[in-house]
This record gives sequence, C-alpha cells and structure tokens, in this order.
Amino acid sequence: MARIADLFRITMLAAFVCLVSICKPTALRAESLSNRLSSLAPKLSRDVLQMALHATECAVASGAAQDANYLGVVDYSLPSTKKRFWVFDLKHPQLLWEELIAHGKNSGDNYATAFSNKVGSLQSSLGLFRTGDTYVGRNGYSMHLHGLEPGINNAALDRAIVMHGASYVSKDFVQHYGRLGRSWGCPALRQEVSTDVINTLKDDAFLFVYYPDSEWKQESPYLKNCG
Repeated sequence: MARIADLFRITMLAAFVCLVSICKPTALRAESLSNRLSSLAPKLSRDVLQMALHATECAVASGAAQDANYLGVVDYSLPSTKKRFWVFDLKHPQLLWEELIAHGKNSGDNYATAFSNKVGSLQSSLGLFRTGDTYVGRNGYSMHLHGLEPGINNAALDRAIVMHGASYVSKDFVQHYGRLGRSWGCPALRQEVSTDVINTLKDDAFLFVYYPDSEWKQESPYLKNCG
C-alpha cells in the first residue's frame, strides 16, 4: 500500500509540474506572446495586435493556413504620415520593422477610410493574407498576397495586390505633400527597406490589415470565436 501511495504522489507531482511549466494551455501561450510583442511595439494598439494573433490562430485551426514564423500588421486607422506597419518574428519574439506604408488612392488621402475587394477599385483590402512568391515587375521587387477572407480580400491576386517598394513612401514626400503617395491598392513600402521586408515575409507568412470596419468585423471568419 505504501508503494502504491508513493506512486500516486509521484504521478500527481508530475501532473502538477506539467500543468504549471510544460503543458501550458494554448490561450496562456498566446497571451504571453501578445504581451511580449506588445511591449516591443508600444505604438501598435494592443487590441489590434491581439486581433491579428487571434486571426492567425483561427486560420491555422480551421485548416485555411499553416502556422507561420512571421507576422506583418498594418493599422490603417492611423494616418499615412505615421508608422503603421509592424513586422514580428513569432518564433523568437522580436519586432523586426516599424515602418511607413501606403494605401490605395481611392481609399482616402492621409487617412484610409474606404476598402474594397473589387478589381479596378484602386482601394486597399482589409483582413488576413498569406504571403506568396516574389517577382520583379513594374514596381520592382514585389511579393504576391493571397487573401484568405471570401468577399473581403480573396480577389487580391486578380487585382494584382502585391507588396512592393515605392518612391512616394518616404519622409521627404510627407514633408512636401503632407501625406504619403498612394498606390493602386497595394501596401507599398519605403524602397530602402522593401527588399529586406519582402525577403523576410515571402512564402507563407501572415499579413493582417486592420481598420475599424464593423461589417468586416462581423463577416470575417477569423475574428470570431474559433472554439
């Protein structure tokens, strides 16, 4: 009986150690990651970051995408004159870039307020994307984007919505015009960093594009409770 009691105590101790140190629930790991990344990027809204992380988790859980090591977050509620694009290393939690980023010319002037999934709209799209392969085109070194949200951004390839560098994304342009230049719907970056950013994000990273649009929040399959 004493041996059985000892075995029981050992089993319970092992279970306790697993609970508090090794077998942490996914929710706790996600909260820890969110807190770490938020501390690294204090100018990024904590709510937006948590929404982005939740969306990626939902996409993976639903089988729509595989897990990724990198995440880019765009907050289009901020003006184009502010740095509103962040790139994170999720595997070794780090902030890699905090950058200016342009929006589509028909989405607004300094602020983006209108978004579309339609070909020819020249507007930015919201939601969760997977990054694709790279190529050299009219805008130089560029990266394809695959929209994961039906009716929200899934026409990205047909619309040629890609990430690329642009001369109109710069502090000098802001000083002269009071805002960044605008794209045809693409998330365009400073030319000085675009190649490095694209090389980090290419081939199956996540890109999350945010704006407080109530319709999108209601329709997005990745902003709901994934269970």
